[in-house]
Amino acid sequence: MRALTLAAAGALLLAGCTPHEPSALEQVRARGELRVVTLNLPTCYYLGAQGTEGLEYQLASRYAAQLGVKLAMYPVASERAMQDELGAGRADLAAAALSDSPDWQKVADAAVPYANIPQLVVYQRSGVRPRETLQLESARLAVRAGSPQERILEKLRRTVAPTLQWVQTAPSSADPIEDVDSGGADYAITDAREFSFAHHLYPNVLVGFALPDTRPLQWMVRKGAPALLESVDQFFGALARSGELSQLVDAASGDTRRFEYEESREFQTHVADRLPRYRAWFEEAAAQVGIDWRLLAAVGYQESKWDPRAASDEGAAGLMMLTADTAQAMGIKNRNDPQESIFAGARYLAQVRQMIPDRIPEPDRTWLTIAAYNVGFGHLEDARIITQSLGKDPDSWAEVREELPLLAQGRWYTRAKRGYARGWEPVQFVDRIQRFLTLLEWQPGEAAPAHAATAQSAPAAPGTTAGLIP
Repeated sequence: MRALTLAAAGALLLAGCTPHEPSALEQVRARGELRVVTLNLPTCYYLGAQGTEGLEYQLASRYAAQLGVKLAMYPVASERAMQDELGAGRADLAAAALSDSPDWQKVADAAVPYANIPQLVVYQRSGVRPRETLQLESARLAVRAGSPQERILEKLRRTVAPTLQWVQTAPSSADPIEDVDSGGADYAITDAREFSFAHHLYPNVLVGFALPDTRPLQWMVRKGAPALLESVDQFFGALARSGELSQLVDAASGDTRRFEYEESREFQTHVADRLPRYRAWFEEAAAQVGIDWRLLAAVGYQESKWDPRAASDEGAAGLMMLTADTAQAMGIKNRNDPQESIFAGARYLAQVRQMIPDRIPEPDRTWLTIAAYNVGFGHLEDARIITQSLGKDPDSWAEVREELPLLAQGRWYTRAKRGYARGWEPVQFVDRIQRFLTLLEWQPGEAAPAHAATAQSAPAAPGTTAGLIP
């Protein structure tokens, strides 16, 4: 008995000496980096002209900041690839508008849902509008293979529509909405958030009705990480109680900037039949001056709809609608040569951008640049001075935008250094550039960012107010 007692005591002593294995949450904090795998989609994560955007990126950035670590977020090709990343331990969590499923349960634990998204049945504008689930049984129905929408259809077939059939769109191919747009399917099932982006790209596709079941959106935390899962749940709980979560979800909808049907249809036509002729030049010119090619292309579309023969009553001409003076200053002789026009427009845009103070953060600096490109830097400065005189921030595009139209009012332009300007025009110009840029960013088939997005744990310092008035 004495020997057994000593042996037991020794075993307890050895067990007490076993080093503590850090939890997944402790590992994240120790390495100073949260690793998040995602998908390259406008609903989740994409590289816009002003940097990385998307709801999942915004949420992951906030969570990383709460943990006091950097964010390393990177896209892969499919849900299966995301599951492989979690299973191999290369990612801490997956964030891509996901819903729990048996496949996810093999490699991850689902966090509490942070939103519930309606599922829409969509149809072609010229077709018959569906109004109830039973209408789907006799129709050509498209759905992405292995998607949450397919699982919803499987449930409907088990419960209310036993003869329901559908055509599977492979995960790596075109969106089911495109099948409806092209006439390859009568209807498709899609998330309401996804459709808020897609309907600008496919203006011929409309909503018929919403299915009875919504879909939960969740993060997937790798298996064996209960402390990390609890931390994620607490993060979303606090974000929901503060009201910030619903604001972020609403703001990240594609409906925040609405597009007219005819405008969207015409734009998509020109993306297909005109942009391919000039895209390489837009990319090369933008790379030379250090801007996003889609921003330069959006300016070109607003100016001429990518028509090198375009001309205005004021004497501007060519694809980038350059004046004779600007063309001469940029060193080109033929404004109707699309290559010369694109490269000259890029150089001129870069020159204007250099005049905007470096301290102004993005995206304000870009929108102030675009406004100055339209109305002239001097008039923009007058508007910024007016903005500051009214107690507002002259470095904020949102606040300068409100005051630019004052340049057309006598009591203001008579005191402005450069006098009268049609101040509403740069406001409309920037609004339309933002629309076209957004549509270009949302185009299907665009390559994912080649690098992992990184967000610092501390927020950037706000820009200081310019001392514009002596």
